[in-house]
Amino acid sequence: MSILCGIPLVECVYCLACARWAWKRCLHTAGHDSETWGIATAEEFEPVPRLCRYILAVYEDDLQNPLWAPLDGYGINPDWLIHKKTYKDTRGRAPPYVLYLDHDHADIVLAFRGLNMAKESDYAVLLDNRLGKKKFDGGYVHNGLLKAAAWVLNAECEVLTELVEKHPNYTLTFAGHSLGSGVAAMLSMVVVQNRDRLGNIERKRVRCYAIAPARCMSLNLAVRYADVINSVVLQDDFLPRTATPLEDIFKSLFCLPCLLCLRCMRDTCIPEEKMLKDPRRLYAPGRLYHIVERKPFRMGRFPPVVRTAVPVDGRFEHIVLSCNATSDHAIIWIEKEAQRALDLILEKDHSMEVPAKQKMMRQETLTRHSEEHKAALQRARTLDIPHAYVPPSEYGTFDEEGKESSRNPQGESSLDSTNKSKAAESWDDIIELRFDKDEHGHMARKK
Repeated sequence: MSILCGIPLVECVYCLACARWAWKRCLHTAGHDSETWGIATAEEFEPVPRLCRYILAVYEDDLQNPLWAPLDGYGINPDWLIHKKTYKDTRGRAPPYVLYLDHDHADIVLAFRGLNMAKESDYAVLLDNRLGKKKFDGGYVHNGLLKAAAWVLNAECEVLTELVEKHPNYTLTFAGHSLGSGVAAMLSMVVVQNRDRLGNIERKRVRCYAIAPARCMSLNLAVRYADVINSVVLQDDFLPRTATPLEDIFKSLFCLPCLLCLRCMRDTCIPEEKMLKDPRRLYAPGRLYHIVERKPFRMGRFPPVVRTAVPVDGRFEHIVLSCNATSDHAIIWIEKEAQRALDLILEKDHSMEVPAKQKMMRQETLTRHSEEHKAALQRARTLDIPHAYVPPSEYGTFDEEGKESSRNPQGESSLDSTNKSKAAESWDDIIELRFDKDEHGHMARKK
């Protein structure tokens, strides 16, 4: 008995808990996040390296003599460039971007660059937010990124509408890296909600590719827009995994590893069920594509594999303690590894001699994607996350009670008809009307 009394039980328990946490965190690798996901096909992943090149073009001063020219010589054709906007053009309201008409792939592309650490305006966009500050379409979004998207639509709406109507068989693609990925995701949501203002474009023609995405929308929105928004994450990238508000991250760039370690410790102590039940918590948007190229306890890079899913549980919730957590965020590395992954997928497809088998696999992939999306929506509903369940119609949206908003047969937005008739109405007004509508409806139900 005296021996037991001499043992510091509290200290032992504490040390064991710390050892368990350290063991758990050290063994957690990026591969664990997507180990149960399916493998992406060449058809669905094909746009990724190409769009990465278009994003890199935003960084160029002279597109005729690019510094970041791809090895295969394929990049932006300057003759197809509609225009390129710099910080001077956007006045700091949005990151620079290019509007490009890709005739080879029948695509209208609006591509945004990532964060410029030398520009205060980029930080202003990130700092304009707090948890639960901005509500949109029954969910929560990053306020600064949504305002940047509204500014871009005010500037480009007429041009986009003209291009969409002139090329009815072209898709409309929004793409961005890091900070730009958040603006692109917000753009795709607003456009889908107001398709009548862009020539009644069909939802299936609108798509978004968020490269190294910021966590910019609540889980219900991330799942519901998974048919439009696609997020691409390279291995250990820290940003899609960091639920810390973006403003805190970029305030702490001088000691980012310290912040990530502290956040990692905090998240380990919070049950995942509790994190998922917070409707204000922001997530990486849409369908996720995870490029995995390193294995635990092995040195060097391996042939990359692309896994994809629309997850609810394990949506990059845990930071990976890795020396590559920041380097995997670089657009240059993502473009390189995405191209390697696509080449490997194509090589594997070409080695299959039976075309019927390829068709069968493609059909199985489409079926799996549909089932995954429905399962994710149902899973979100069981976690009592508002608005996230299978919609009764393909293009439905939901109000505070989870009921489908009224829509006309052409799929117009649920804004008041009087507001629709005002051609000169700005996108800021439209977003605010939707925001106020949700808030007023919520207050009325409370009463």
